[in-house]
Formats: sequence, structure tokens, C-alpha cells
Amino acid sequence: MASEAAMGAFEAIDAALAVLHAEVAASAARVPEANDPLAAVADECLDILAGVAQTEARVSALKADAAARYADSARSIAAPGMPVQAQEMAIAAEVGCVLAIGDRAAGALLLQSYALSTTLPRTLAALRAGTVSWQHARVMVEETATLDRDAAAALETHFLDPDAPDAARGCPPGEMPAYRFRRKARIWRERNHPHSIETRHAKGVADRCLEYAPEQDGMARVSAYLPAHQANAIWNRITAVARGLQGRDEERTLTQLRADLFAAAALRGDSGCIRCTGAGDNASSSADDGGTRGPADAPAPRAEVLVTVPVFALLGTTDEPAMLDGYGPIPASMARQLVASGADSFHRVLVDPRDGAPLEIGRTSYRLTKAMRNWLRLRDGKCPFPGCSNHSLDNEADHLLAWHHGGTTGISNLGQPCPKHHRLRHTSGWKPTPATKNEPPGWVAPSGRRYKSEHQDWEPPHWPPSVRPEVSLSPERGNISNWFLIPFTAAARRGTVDYFRLPPSIGEDSLREYLAAR
Repeated sequence: MASEAAMGAFEAIDAALAVLHAEVAASAARVPEANDPLAAVADECLDILAGVAQTEARVSALKADAAARYADSARSIAAPGMPVQAQEMAIAAEVGCVLAIGDRAAGALLLQSYALSTTLPRTLAALRAGTVSWQHARVMVEETATLDRDAAAALETHFLDPDAPDAARGCPPGEMPAYRFRRKARIWRERNHPHSIETRHAKGVADRCLEYAPEQDGMARVSAYLPAHQANAIWNRITAVARGLQGRDEERTLTQLRADLFAAAALRGDSGCIRCTGAGDNASSSADDGGTRGPADAPAPRAEVLVTVPVFALLGTTDEPAMLDGYGPIPASMARQLVASGADSFHRVLVDPRDGAPLEIGRTSYRLTKAMRNWLRLRDGKCPFPGCSNHSLDNEADHLLAWHHGGTTGISNLGQPCPKHHRLRHTSGWKPTPATKNEPPGWVAPSGRRYKSEHQDWEPPHWPPSVRPEVSLSPERGNISNWFLIPFTAAARRGTVDYFRLPPSIGEDSLREYLAAR
């Protein structure tokens, strides 16, 4: 039985919850002193919701602590000679009965609790403080499950230590939905995994497959396990065609249209091909539909895939991952294949070698509007609304300060919300906050609360050991495509010079030869 102190604490929690329930119920009946009574009621309810979220996290930390401690003590008092598997089954069964959950769920809870208490101290501390939820803690456990202790600690530090040298930018993990945090954690893990992404990808390619699974009510699922660039291109093209079919006379939802288009394409018998473009100091790539047509009443749009490739990885001198828009890190060999298999145009993207953020985009291959749209995709990665995962190519450029109010068409005054959140911005009290060249806008809710947007986790590119760039302190003016930002020396840091002119960017001649040979 629990101690008297523990029982008293639970009674106090019950009493506190009763008070909070009463506050929520009575908030609408009170006459607050504020000028807007309804706004005051709404604000009080939001405060209570925020407090509930923190309390749930702290209770989850308590559950994890109790489960881990129970498992340790149960193993200690187990009968001598009892098989280990039997011990673990007995422990999971007891926890499952107490919490009224199944054995499998109980086993998962015990594994997660053990990981938090032994290898993830920062995550457990954040859970106790109420700054991350149990769902966020589970993501951390799952993303570090195959990492060694040092790599797991590095992932924790990146996301949960704001003073870390390479701390995550933008919205803190606990303030974004857990599924968005999972994507960011996965991207960081892929980039920093102790084993090469090339090796891990080769195994994945060998495991590629098409699966069929019967479901209830006369339905079934067909799913494909494919290399990321192929799956991404398929999804983007089907989404683009589906959005083109939507209209006043179309009753099907976007989800239904995607399924219908997929079935029609798979059963039609013809096939398309993927053609990609890309190069430069960072390369952007697009996949063509290869002439494959959609339904008769729908045009077949260009299905694009944006790939950012560090130039040295493109040339094969480093193995650092490239970034596939909407997916995350991919092997450099995949990016090289995309370029070599049909590049028809490319433009340079200069990146800051100190943190990997994009600095400038060339405008020799695209109209200004196209280059700016590509810049927005590089900067934001997706719709900047908190929690939104829409990275589709139909996100809409939006002036943060309206043009007729004096707003410019510069990158710092543009966002790229998805159609849903673009409408929300113009039909409700939600408003975006200012952006910068490297940071997307945040948002202000009708209640006045401010919410940060996610930021891309740019990382400095890897320089080959043989490359030793030197700083020139006498830059000359020239076309932007001839500029390349290089690391500061101690002397340069004391000055204010940001850009330095070099003879053709390192590897530029080799890059031209590489593309010309293909």
C-alpha cells in the first residue's frame, strides 16, 4: 500500500483538480473586470489548458519514474533461478493490470521508462518540468533507440539545451506537436548518425517492396517502400494533379482524389520517368512528369522535387547528406544520381559555412519570382504555421505587410502559408509576425499569444581536408554568382567584411565538367 504521505499528495491533487473544474465551469458566469468579458473568459480557459498540459507532463514523468523503480525492485526480489524472460513478462503483466492496459503497451511503457531513467536525463528533466509532453519524450526514446550513449546525449543536447553550441533554432520542441518534433529529430539523427547514411540507405534499397494488406469493409491497402526521391516525386505529382481537379463541381476531397489518381495511374499501364535538375554550391532539383498524363479533364503539371546538395558532396569529395524537400537527409549518392540522370538546368545557392543557412540564390536560370519562391522553400521548408506539415509545391507566397500598405516583395516580407492557413490569416484574427532572410514568420493568435514557427536546422557544410580556403581582404565587385562566403579567420572576425571574392568558387570548374560529362 502507498505511504500516508503519498495518499495525502493524491488527495491534494484531487482537491486541486476539483478547484480547476469549478473555475472552468464558473468562468462564464463571472463578470470580470476586463473591458471585454468574453475575451477574459477565453483567456482564463487558455491559461488552464496550458497548466493542464504542464501537469500532464509532470504526471507522465512520475509514471515513468514509478514504472522504472518498480521494475528494478521486482527484479531484485524475483525468485532465484527464475528465467529472465519470465521475470519481464511478470513485471509487464503487473504494470498492465494496475494501469488497465495490455501487456504490449505495458512492455513499451517499461522500455521507455528505462531509457528515460538511464540514458536520457535531459528528456526526463524536461518532462518533470512540464516543458515537453510524454509524446515528445517517446519520440526522443524512439529516435535514440539505435544510437550509442554519446550520440543519444548529443541529440538531447541539440534540442533540449538552449546554450549548446549547435542548439536547435526556432520553436522549442515542447511548443511544437510531437509529430513535427519527430521529423526534426529524425533529420538531425540522419545527419549525425555514427554510421554512414550511404551504408544504411544501401540496406534500405535492398529492402524496397510493394505490400498489400486486406482491411475491413471490403477495403485494402497497397503501400510501397521506395527510395525517398521516388516516393517524394510520386506524392508531389499526385497532389498537384488532385489540387488541379478540385473546384466547384468536384465533390471528392483531396484525400479521395489522391487515392483515385493513384489507382488510375497504376491500372492504366503506361509509365512516366523522373527527370531531375540541380547543381551549384547547393543544388535544387525538380522531377518532371515525363509526359505521363492524368485524367482527361486534368492537365499533367510538372511534379517537382527540391534537393539541396552541398557542392563537395555532389563532386564526391565528401559523403555528407543532401536534403530532400519534405523528407529530410538523403545519401549524397542519391543526389548525384538525380543530377547525373537528366539535369537540364540549375542555379547556385550560396550557404553560410558557419551554420549552413542559405545566403543568396542565383537568378540566371529563373525569373525573379521563381527564384524568390525557391528561396522561400529553402528558408521555410514547409508552411510556417505552427504544427502544419504541408510542404506541397502549391504553398502560396504572401506579403506579411500588405503591398498596398507599403510592404515590399523582399524575402524578409514574404511567407509561404499553405492554402488553409493563408485563408486563416485573411479571414480571422491570426496574423504573422515579421520574418528575416533566414527565419520564417511566427504567428500571433486572436488571444494575443505569440507562437514561434519552426526553423530549418541548417548545419555547416563539410570541407574536404585538402581544401584550405584563405581570406582575401580586398574584395572586388562582381556578379553575385561569382561571390562565395568562406569561414572567417581571426583577423576577419574583427572586421565587418562578410563576403570575399575568390577566383571561380572552389570546385566550380570541376562541377561544370561533371555536368558536361553527363
